[in-house]
Amino acid sequence: MDTKLKADIAESAVVTELLKQGFRVLRPVGDRLPYDLAIEIHGRIARLQVKSAWYEASKRLYTVDTRRTKTNRRVMRRETYGAHDFDFAILDVPDRAVCYVMPASVVRTYRSGISLVAFEKRQRKPRSEAYRERWDLLSTGLPGSKESGDSRQIR
Repeated sequence: MDTKLKADIAESAVVTELLKQGFRVLRPVGDRLPYDLAIEIHGRIARLQVKSAWYEASKRLYTVDTRRTKTNRRVMRRETYGAHDFDFAILDVPDRAVCYVMPASVVRTYRSGISLVAFEKRQRKPRSEAYRERWDLLSTGLPGSKESGDSRQIR
């Protein structure tokens, strides 16, 4: 399966979960923007970057590349995201049906990859574990947003 197809599957899974959580989801036209989806929160737009994780058997964990990949027919370039490219990253682990919801400020603290827990028996969990299924951060994590009380209500 090629990476574009994996990305499309991850985006569809994230859209489905966002809708289940009660968010209104927007999809940009084309793929030239530094984010994949957007949601409306308290009258503001939050830009979401969706990343699909892959399993690294030698480390017994999943990994997500934090860099932006640009390709043309001959060259693939990776570059870091800018400070204002997106508000949150949603890291999809398709084999486990789990998502990690991270503010962009946290994602930018990683150099090139984020490790995600694959097995609960792992003794030392990576710091990303604090963001596992943290959909509530979408409601409360935007600058200037208000606490909404019940994070599952329609926003």
